[in-house]
Amino acid sequence: MNILSLFPAIPLLMMLGLWISKNLRQIHAVMVTGASALLALSVALVVLYLGMRADGQIAAMLFTGGFTWYAPLNIRYDVGVDGISVAMLLLSSVIVFTGTFASWKMTDGAKEFFMWFCLLSVGVFGFFISLDLFTMFMFYEVALIPMYLLIGVWGTGRKEYSAMKLTLMLMGGSALILIGILGIYFGSGATTMNIIEIASLHNIPLSLQKVWFPIVFIGFGVLGALFPFHTWSPDGHASAPTAVSMLHAGVLMKLGGYGCFRVAMFLLPDAAQELSWIFIILTAVSVVYGAFSACVQTDLKYINAYSSVSHCGLVLFAILMMNTTAATGAVLQMLSHGLMTALFFALIGMIYGRTHTRDIRELSGLMRIMPFLSVCYVIAGLANLGLPGLSGFVAEMTIFNGAFMENDTFHRVATIIACTSIVITAVYILRLIGKILYGTCTNPEHLKLTDATWDERLAVIVLIVCIAGLGLAPMWVSGMISDSVVPMISHILN
Repeated sequence: MNILSLFPAIPLLMMLGLWISKNLRQIHAVMVTGASALLALSVALVVLYLGMRADGQIAAMLFTGGFTWYAPLNIRYDVGVDGISVAMLLLSSVIVFTGTFASWKMTDGAKEFFMWFCLLSVGVFGFFISLDLFTMFMFYEVALIPMYLLIGVWGTGRKEYSAMKLTLMLMGGSALILIGILGIYFGSGATTMNIIEIASLHNIPLSLQKVWFPIVFIGFGVLGALFPFHTWSPDGHASAPTAVSMLHAGVLMKLGGYGCFRVAMFLLPDAAQELSWIFIILTAVSVVYGAFSACVQTDLKYINAYSSVSHCGLVLFAILMMNTTAATGAVLQMLSHGLMTALFFALIGMIYGRTHTRDIRELSGLMRIMPFLSVCYVIAGLANLGLPGLSGFVAEMTIFNGAFMENDTFHRVATIIACTSIVITAVYILRLIGKILYGTCTNPEHLKLTDATWDERLAVIVLIVCIAGLGLAPMWVSGMISDSVVPMISHILN
């Protein structure tokens, strides 16, 4: 078996193990074993990649393999990874591992919850390793379908409404993606749906590219919270259980940015150059709008959800700049945001589990009551606003530096507008930290609350170590990413 096929295979085996589990202890054993195996596998893949890179053996795609799946349409199960894919697999493994411990106390329907959680993981891992367009789309759908039940059954608040809204909007985006990839396949004259083969042909007429590019970009952009198709995101995040919010914001939304780059721009490069200005405007609006919206929210999850709209907007904004520095920053931002937002949602879930409220007007003085969780929340906030030494600074500065390298008025004005989000983010993060963590606790019941348990500490410490590691030593990650970004940008511009 190809090593990459182990990534979707392990969650499938976890589902089988969960199905035969008899009690909560066995469920936890299956989840910890499987999540640890995924994390170890992704780390091993990174080590293998870095070793091949040091030996000068890096090719366009590594660990490739596959077989014919549906001959009439030349659909194949083709897999392979480059530096971008390896980084995304590592991120996904970290979030699955920490999400398992963040859900440790779940008892109601735990077996079914974790089975759907594993199915969601199958889709995510399968998407990042796929080289065949249809196989990629299939895994994309597998990742989306469990969200409806995970939110609708185990969520909170207006969970049925949020689950339905999320599902309908993302399925609308999926319809656009399917139309687009079929248009690319038949328009390219390729003999397979393999992304590398279609890109090498580079023979789709510009007139057709102008039709399919906006369709595919918007299709993936819906999941990437592209304005004005972002409205599902805040409601979905607010109602989702903790681990689902972590995986949804931390990984699932990255499928949108990854698809926009790997499919829309890489396979339709001429149209990307012609039409990028339209989406630069939309993504700049996403960045600023998301930050301003976070300022006026009073629910902790809504604040983080709108913050995600802003930060995911930066990913698409950077990709559209079509230069190596900005695109490298975009992938770093996917990693950074995935870790930061997973940490935020984990901490919010832990605070909500104790206080039974997410309303910042009802929270104060938590630093004295639960100091460990409060300090971790401060670290997450500082990473979010781009403090040097943490992952947010590395990602955002790379993006803005790359975007400002475009020597024309339009791109530089758009970059300056997007840069204002840094100040706005600092406003709502510092206001939030000051409001809920410091001051005097006004609710006597909150004085009886306890701090984080061992499972919660493990989850947040792993995420904080990753955030600090990316911020303090980014070169090994950025070098791995640049190996793949450079040829992709060269292909798009040529």
